[in-house]
Amino acid sequence: MSVQLIIAQVLLMALGLLGVAAARPDLIVEHGWKTALALGITFLVARLRPKTFLKLGPPFWAFTLLLLILVLFIGKGTQESEATKRWLDFGGPFRFQPSELAKLGLIMMLASFFSRRGVQNKLLSATVMIVLTTVLVFAEPDLGSSVLMFGLGIILMYAAGVRISNITGFLLALGLMALPVFSRYLEKHPYILARWQGHQTRDEERAVGLDQIGFAHRDLTWGGWWGQGPDGKRYEYFAAHTDMVVASVGFTAGLLGVITLLFCYWLIVSVSLHASQLAARIRPMTSEIHGASILATGAMFMIVGQAMVNLAVAAGVFPVTGVPLPLVSFGFSSMLTMSVALGIIHSALREVRRSLPETAVQSAEVVDAGTEAVGQSAD
Repeated sequence: MSVQLIIAQVLLMALGLLGVAAARPDLIVEHGWKTALALGITFLVARLRPKTFLKLGPPFWAFTLLLLILVLFIGKGTQESEATKRWLDFGGPFRFQPSELAKLGLIMMLASFFSRRGVQNKLLSATVMIVLTTVLVFAEPDLGSSVLMFGLGIILMYAAGVRISNITGFLLALGLMALPVFSRYLEKHPYILARWQGHQTRDEERAVGLDQIGFAHRDLTWGGWWGQGPDGKRYEYFAAHTDMVVASVGFTAGLLGVITLLFCYWLIVSVSLHASQLAARIRPMTSEIHGASILATGAMFMIVGQAMVNLAVAAGVFPVTGVPLPLVSFGFSSMLTMSVALGIIHSALREVRRSLPETAVQSAEVVDAGTEAVGQSAD
């Protein structure tokens, strides 16, 4: 297993515990055992070989589609938006968000598809898979997750080796076809447009009082360099332990905590891209190695792409989307799927290293040693 990935995951989860302790002390025990369980799941998933994920890709993706369809009929909304249908609630702890599993399903399906069939003349089939998954999430409605789902599909195409020109044409064609649909979508769900317009005018309205993003900015400012600790006095506001947990981390651990958080996501990107780079050295490239490379890149984007959206919301760049901060926010659906994604990256990296020629393995170990040295100096 990759030491860098383990360090990144443990640090992110520790920061999450600090953030939840500051925002919702009553939930810290629940968040603690869920964090420990998620970490154990990462170690279990990491023991599997990529061929297992590639084999399970089609049935697992089909299962997630069934869950997405099911949630449209019996799904539950949130307390703030009861008209939406995003959760399957079977009572007690059995409550989860199918769109989180669907991200894993799409990664495994496309990795399996491209590794078996190749990328030549396969754009239409892959497009159907991406669009079908995205549309079902879009219908909940969940605009933030559907945009991330679509972006994930594009990244997987690129990781598989689809030409940029083909991807560009695909985006243009889908964009033109989606315009009338998106217009009617906004008419049916006016709160989405209202939220965007409210975000554009929030600077003018802040003279009256702080909004959710304003509260988050205040907490980040009050945290200073080293933070106020989890028991520091602060005002309560909505989603301080979920969507805006980075503000709670900043208040508790200061700028140092936020920088550590960003460094952890950088480690995930670095290790995942390193796995893809090593896979490109293997000749001939087998379908399993090709699939492992796609899995690593897709799992990386699933984690870091969502993190960047969440941080952009907290910074005030995007309106509030309801996207949690991976491995940090309170909530087991996201914590579980992100931990599985990290296990997939561990598995892919181990498989690639196992298949490298002996000379390439030695050079890869030198690169890893250099990466660890950089990480130690940064700490």
